[in-house]
Amino acid sequence: MMEILIPIGVVALVIIAVVVIYNGIVGRMNAVARAWADVVVQERQKNNTIPALEKIAAEYKDYEATIMKQVTELRASLKQLDTGAMNLNALSETRSKTTALLNGLYAVAENYPDLKASDLYRGLMAEISEQQENIGAAIRIFNRNVEDFNNGIEMFPNSLVNGMFNKKRKLSTFSDSEAESGFEYRPDVH
Repeated sequence: MMEILIPIGVVALVIIAVVVIYNGIVGRMNAVARAWADVVVQERQKNNTIPALEKIAAEYKDYEATIMKQVTELRASLKQLDTGAMNLNALSETRSKTTALLNGLYAVAENYPDLKASDLYRGLMAEISEQQENIGAAIRIFNRNVEDFNNGIEMFPNSLVNGMFNKKRKLSTFSDSEAESGFEYRPDVH
């Protein structure tokens, strides 16, 4: 009797281990998808500030065309972000458009001291600054979830289960090449 129970127990443990590992991989992939959706939501929060940007642009005619063009580009870039498909290039483009718009707003403020002193401008810049911090935090969470997922599919024995059942591929983290260009040191990671 014991001779039959031991092999059955071993097989049952192996099956349970495979199921736990499989579910862990699925759970990590879902965490990555959720984190990506959070990044997109944070980016799209910028839509709430666009009417205020348009109001500022309308008040300062000299820069209206430039700011309005940048607002339009930002809106188009935000529409490219999809919560269902991870598009790191679209995210990078959106962040570049935001930086260009902020630089334009700073230029307007330098030329119009009364704008710099206005409550609308100060409130808008504070809101945009907070949004940028939230986006940065969401990207850090996304990158951490990608790291956890990649570890979950590459480490033994998870790599075996993934190779046989899930067949998930390693994901890329978001990186900002513009920010990275300011660093001389680059770790030799393969």
